[in-house]
Amino acid sequence: MMDKTFDPTAVEARVSVAWEEAQAFRAGRPERAGAEPFSIVIPPPNVTGSLHMGHALNNTIQDILVRFERMRGKDVLWQPGTDHAGIATQMVVERKLMETQQPGRRELGREEFLRRVWAWKEESGGTIIGQLKRLGASCDWSRERFTMDEGLSRAVLKTFVDLHAQGLIYRDKRLVNWDPKFQTAISDLEVQQIEVKGHLWHFDYPVVDAAGTPTGAIITVATTRPETMLGDTAVAVHPEDERYTALVGQRVRLPLVNRLIPIVADAYSDPEKGTGAVKITPAHDFNDFEVGRRNGCRPINVLDAEARIQIAGNAAFLEGAAPEDAALALDGLDRFEARKRVVALMEEQGLLRAIEPNTHAVPHGDRSGVVIEPYLTDQWYVNVKPLAERALRAVRDGQTKFVPENYEKTFFQWLENIEPWCVSRQLWWGHQIPVWYDPEGGIFVAESEEDALAQAKARHGAEVALTRDPDVLDTWFSSALWPFSTLGWPDKTPELARFYPTNTLVTGKDIIFFWVARMMMMGLHLTDQAPFETVYLHTLVRDEKGAKMSKSKGNVVDPVDLIDRFGADALRFTLAALAAPGRDIKLGPQRVESYRNFATKLWNAARFAEMNGCELKADFRPEAVRETLNRWALTEAAKAVAEVAQGITVYRFNDAAAAAYRFVWNVFCDWYLELAKPVLQGEGVDPAALAETQATIAFLIDQIAKLLHPFMPFLTEELWAIKGQALSTPRGLLTLESWPDLSAYADAQAEAEIGWLVDLISEVRSARSETNVPAGAQVPLVLVAADETVRARVGRWSETLTRLARLSEIGFVEAAPKNSVQLLVRGSVAALPLEGIVDLAAEVARLKKEAGKAKAEIGKIDGKLGNADFLARAPEEVVDEQRERRDGEAARLAKIEEALARLSDA
Repeated sequence: MMDKTFDPTAVEARVSVAWEEAQAFRAGRPERAGAEPFSIVIPPPNVTGSLHMGHALNNTIQDILVRFERMRGKDVLWQPGTDHAGIATQMVVERKLMETQQPGRRELGREEFLRRVWAWKEESGGTIIGQLKRLGASCDWSRERFTMDEGLSRAVLKTFVDLHAQGLIYRDKRLVNWDPKFQTAISDLEVQQIEVKGHLWHFDYPVVDAAGTPTGAIITVATTRPETMLGDTAVAVHPEDERYTALVGQRVRLPLVNRLIPIVADAYSDPEKGTGAVKITPAHDFNDFEVGRRNGCRPINVLDAEARIQIAGNAAFLEGAAPEDAALALDGLDRFEARKRVVALMEEQGLLRAIEPNTHAVPHGDRSGVVIEPYLTDQWYVNVKPLAERALRAVRDGQTKFVPENYEKTFFQWLENIEPWCVSRQLWWGHQIPVWYDPEGGIFVAESEEDALAQAKARHGAEVALTRDPDVLDTWFSSALWPFSTLGWPDKTPELARFYPTNTLVTGKDIIFFWVARMMMMGLHLTDQAPFETVYLHTLVRDEKGAKMSKSKGNVVDPVDLIDRFGADALRFTLAALAAPGRDIKLGPQRVESYRNFATKLWNAARFAEMNGCELKADFRPEAVRETLNRWALTEAAKAVAEVAQGITVYRFNDAAAAAYRFVWNVFCDWYLELAKPVLQGEGVDPAALAETQATIAFLIDQIAKLLHPFMPFLTEELWAIKGQALSTPRGLLTLESWPDLSAYADAQAEAEIGWLVDLISEVRSARSETNVPAGAQVPLVLVAADETVRARVGRWSETLTRLARLSEIGFVEAAPKNSVQLLVRGSVAALPLEGIVDLAAEVARLKKEAGKAKAEIGKIDGKLGNADFLARAPEEVVDEQRERRDGEAARLAKIEEALARLSDA
């Protein structure tokens, strides 16, 4: 006997053990040696991480795909693993050392610190893998990889050395995003733009003549960062700005520093913004760096690695300058303290013209929380331009396609404007850059120290002491190799030959450039093949109001909490059902609870079937079913299987989930089981009809288990096991069963008859509701000018019609009675004579009033959505809410107008 209720916690644990013991998810199973391969690589979560809602969505979609393809008979590899996450992991371990009052990283030294990191990784770095298993992810866990595994590290070293040999990796002094807290360059992805209320300071710079004597003229610049003026090397004005035409080519004396700097003409300066003149500080602003390069202005770095003013020993700062004592006194000050001092000094000299309040975006480190500095340092770069060109061709030629397709434009835009990729990081945790230096600064790039020493000996003719570059590689560098390094590249392994290129990449739209593009570039360059055929980019998961989730807002929804409350299946089905292409998901506990109710509905239906003798029969032949109701149910099941398969195949997971939900809840539970009750529970029923109905119901529960398995693997695996107990021969796990093929059982005649019956009952119920017929009232139904087919159907199903539509009688007429509501059902006309039951004129008036209200609300919302200022200023979630409200009102208006159309002839 089935348990009265479905207990997700107990079932999930038991089913997980069964999958693991059977090694159900292993790629290369012997029975699939000749099967078509299907492979996906997991976007490797950070080893520091725990499951968040983005992971839950991403991995649910991947799991739907791989379970579906596994059931379609393919040899599936879903490659799992984790990323070492350089800066994030180093931060976690450093924080742990601090909290336990142990020596810090620098006191421990590199070797001991890295030992501690590896120990932490082994102890608690696998948290997210356990959480992914709780979600039901059917990865081949025997093949779990880590970006710093020996094999993957070898791939990283080879790639760096080869790219350097090809002239694609080089060392250069350029601006980077610098985190003063962690003292490392970071990627754009790790920079968070935060709106802050600051100021715009207007400074006067004195213009001088050829001899350096003040002319009496001044040029005013505006800046949000007064402290960087110490590194100014030019002032720029627009070439067509007539206010400054006469000044172009002249010089100004930089206050406090007394450096003479030119006034240059450059289109970067915006005449409409500020004063139209901008200070150029090439070492501390990305735009200024480019302006300086175009105009031959050297960069002068005035900050050290901790973002303190650096004057002592700063030859570039002192060259060509005679700094005032007050300026020299700024040495060693924190940048924000220096800002205050610079403003005060400029005010003392009468050169502070104005201060304006100014709200602007300031870059912050997403992990450190400190303001990021554009910082001039020596770093290692990859010239990705030629690699990008090949990746662009691969997408344009159709080797790789994006779903949704509109993301191709984003991909093209980024790669067409790509800049050199800074791949060095000033960290200890990560792949140490395979570069060694001799005492003269000579560079030796090699996969091992032995190779580097050999190179040095060959160059110098004797053994030379070498020092290894202390930096490590950007985490994205190793992640870019993930699709093939996990399969054994650079070795030519059987796994690489069978599962590469992969079929599909599922990832978030926010890392198209940072990860997708880099995998494309590296894959094509190193393997001569695009790493995947399809890139499916999902949207964001927001809170139930449409706001982005963040810890600061306190609106983060924890997927593990939802699994604990409602079960993994409910969360998975919710995410699939809401995963409409291109639309962010609004998620709250109520949504997940509703799909938990869906799981309960199926469980209760299976219990109902069990209590009514519906057991699997080994000799059941669906093609031999004779009862019209059972043939209709098989037809609807065949339709659902096709729709679900189509939805998954074209990456419309919401459509696939909707088709499955509609069949299970509406067709099977609400209609089929209800219509079958007289057969299952009535007296004097034909034994053959009863046995056939029982067997059909049991068979369809099995098909439902298969149909829902990619979405709800735990519940369906449990139902499969329970229902299989009725068979004399034990059967295996559902996850390794075949995807259903019910197309041969579709019966158009059965669908026409039962479909008509269902539609007629539904139309009567809708008409009763729309016209406010009292719930308990029985009303007459007449069929208008009915042909023999309709008359015969009524004869066979009159008892069911009367019971389910709450009818007092059913009759036949040639013309619709006066004061009746007319219904059109599959070409036949029915009518509900409601005179004396409902005041139809009052109902028409009421509905017209409701229609007016709906139209007014739609007009009000359209006014907002048509207002460009509202769209520009309103938060994204507010705009989305207005659009949803409009959709809701439009749907309500359509129902009202449908009801009015029914009453128009009454």
